[in-house]
Amino acid sequence: MSDYSEPVGSDGPHARLAARLREQANDIRRFTAGLDEETLARRPSPDKWSLKELVAHLWRVQEVFESRIEAMLTQTKPSLAPYDPGSDQGFGAKLANTCEELLAGFLGDREELASLLDSLSAGDWRHRGLHPEYRHYDVRLAVEYLACHEAHHIYQMLQRRELVAP
Repeated sequence: MSDYSEPVGSDGPHARLAARLREQANDIRRFTAGLDEETLARRPSPDKWSLKELVAHLWRVQEVFESRIEAMLTQTKPSLAPYDPGSDQGFGAKLANTCEELLAGFLGDREELASLLDSLSAGDWRHRGLHPEYRHYDVRLAVEYLACHEAHHIYQMLQRRELVAP
């Protein structure tokens, strides 16, 4: 469990989480770099998402977590709904963009999120929400979850790039 008493701007868990999100954004940029739209949109097999679909998913999930974090910072124990990617129309809407547009939107939003996290006090990280799948859900858990979820998809991006790149 992270130490919540740590000052903002230190090299502790909270600062490392914001830095990790920035580093992972750079990995996403790197795994999509130098590929044309057709290659980025190519699925390695019918049941595996393309690099473009992964970027769209990561941006959409980031938006969901940004809204959860905002709710926890501005409301008292807000109710937070589980995320169901299968019924998320926001994901489908994102796919209308080019991968370049998806990446630019994702990276811009990522820097805003990381900057917000940099500005939080130790107490802000403890703001809670009510999530039906978690007994204790706060800003720290949301950010940790986002980073871990994203790391899994970055690994998929590494694999997919090798399968679809010329």
